[in-house]
Amino acid sequence: MTAVTADDPGAGTGPPPPILSARGVRKTYRSGVESVEALDGVDLEVAPGEFVAVMGPSGSGKTTLLNCLSGLDEIDEGTVVVDGEAIHELSDVRRTRHRAASMGFVFQAFNLIPVFTAVENVELPLLLAGRSPRQARARAQETLERLGLGHRLRHRPPELSGGEQQRVTVARAIAGAPKVVWADEPTGNLDTETAAGVMSLLTDLHREGLTLLLVTHDEAIGAAAGRRVVVRDGRIVQDERQGSAPA
Repeated sequence: MTAVTADDPGAGTGPPPPILSARGVRKTYRSGVESVEALDGVDLEVAPGEFVAVMGPSGSGKTTLLNCLSGLDEIDEGTVVVDGEAIHELSDVRRTRHRAASMGFVFQAFNLIPVFTAVENVELPLLLAGRSPRQARARAQETLERLGLGHRLRHRPPELSGGEQQRVTVARAIAGAPKVVWADEPTGNLDTETAAGVMSLLTDLHREGLTLLLVTHDEAIGAAAGRRVVVRDGRIVQDERQGSAPA
């Protein structure tokens, strides 16, 4: 049988490899003689371009799952491969570079640097990923302008509304064209109208091909995702695709 190569007409016709593949992931938190198993042998695959809502009751392990799958937290057992890299086998320096090059993050608490302007906050991860200062500044400005913040480039976080700060956070997450964006309760600190605007923005970005894993307790947000993963007691107890989600 003749092997199929990249030059063969039939090459590349199968489904793309998953952007995320997690196998047997375990995470235990220890305090003195007590221990809590936050993740109990989690398996998960996510294809490029999926919008996955991670849901479950408080304390179920949702945020721990996101942090372990993205490499922000260490794991005790298992493997996590993101964009072809087994991230927990990388050194701290290589893992940081991989995150800067392949991932974006949106947090409930914004996590913006208060003494930096909006454009400086957005360009920082681009600089960490190896972009030149000129390239990073141009890309940061372009992304902020796209998100309707072209008039707020020189404003610092304390001078911005909550919705504007979260848009800066989204701009920071997507400016480097990441392979996957992780969002942890991105609307949790926002009023209903502002939250709807941020979710509309994230949904639009997903329609353009962004892979999005979003932790939420909000049923309406969960319904907007193409796939719903429910976590309880550190395990995935439900994983379903939703045909009613936006295309």
